[in-house]
Amino acid sequence: MTQSEAAPRLSPGYWRLWWATGINSVGDGAFTAAVPLLAVTVTQDARLVSVVSAATFLPWLLLSLPAGALVDRYDRVALMWRAQAVQAVLVGGVAVLAAAGLVSVPVLAVLAFGLGACTVVFANAAQAVLPDLVAKPLLHRANGHQQVITTIGLQFAGPPVGGLLFAIAVALPFGLDAASFVLSAALLATLPRRRSARTGHPPLRTAIADGLRWLARHRLLRTLALLLGVNTFCWQLGNVSLVLLATQALHLDAPGYGLLLAGAAVGSLLGGLLGAPVVERMGALPALLTALVTNVGTFVGIGLSPNAFVLGALLAVTGFVTTLWNVVTVSLRQQIVPSELLGRVNSVYRMLGWGLMPLGALAGGLVTHAFGVHAAYPVAGAVRGVFLVVALPVLIQAMRRTTY
Repeated sequence: MTQSEAAPRLSPGYWRLWWATGINSVGDGAFTAAVPLLAVTVTQDARLVSVVSAATFLPWLLLSLPAGALVDRYDRVALMWRAQAVQAVLVGGVAVLAAAGLVSVPVLAVLAFGLGACTVVFANAAQAVLPDLVAKPLLHRANGHQQVITTIGLQFAGPPVGGLLFAIAVALPFGLDAASFVLSAALLATLPRRRSARTGHPPLRTAIADGLRWLARHRLLRTLALLLGVNTFCWQLGNVSLVLLATQALHLDAPGYGLLLAGAAVGSLLGGLLGAPVVERMGALPALLTALVTNVGTFVGIGLSPNAFVLGALLAVTGFVTTLWNVVTVSLRQQIVPSELLGRVNSVYRMLGWGLMPLGALAGGLVTHAFGVHAAYPVAGAVRGVFLVVALPVLIQAMRRTTY
């Protein structure tokens, strides 16, 4: 047996995708820390802050299905770099408006929706293109690496940089994000292209219906998609209160908030590094159940955190098990779904999984406004627990009957 057969390697094309992901994630991490800080300088009303968060995720509900059909119809690499080029322009606009002091809640909401629309196209294309760059036996490893570099940039490196730059000048973290989009798009444009063998395509409505039918008939992926929908609804329900919990109840300043997010990212980083070995040792079902049960408890604990250290530790645990869930479920879809349907099935899956996030954000704003900054996370944990109990028998049965 040769060395390459004993230890297959990820392709150069994959590593270009990895570098693009890392560069973009640093900019997005700075953006993620800066946006809520900018929002609370405009308004202290939790309901208005939640509107900005809801606008970011609303495109997953409205645009995910047609985006998935486009991903299966057109060049996936071209869709990725063009979407990021548009995002560079939009974030650059945020930087200019922030520098001029022209930011308002409606402006932030419109810009958040535009960025979210581009993210829908990019994310669907990125997950669909990965099996073109990576052999199936390496998908868990490749997705783990993607989670690691995303975590390092989006949660570990980017947020403290964003908090620090925001403290210097409000426009700086947005300018950094715009530059990261430009560099990432340039790298993505060099990826190898895979042309479809099909010369014609069905009408858009028919293409979307094919993806809907395929997912509806697959019990395991259908169950995971619905469970993801509940979980992300609850994640947003709690998450919209995080900046208020940290700054108002625990009295963190802008750099401190960025460091809190970075500390929490340690768990996500470990989840990306250890996700594939954990799945290989435990099995997919035990890994999924461990992630789901643990998140119920940590969500309740986050809202009751007495100080920033406890809050950061619980966020780190949540990051670890959430990343473990992502490594398992993304790899499952890439292994099970035929390549020519992957964009459409992913789009349906993520519409169900992410489409309720705007409602979760609004619900979190209402809960926080009515009951205080400590209430949203425990409510979210309780809701997650109820739906996990309901889904558990179906999930276990489906996993045991499915081979992949």
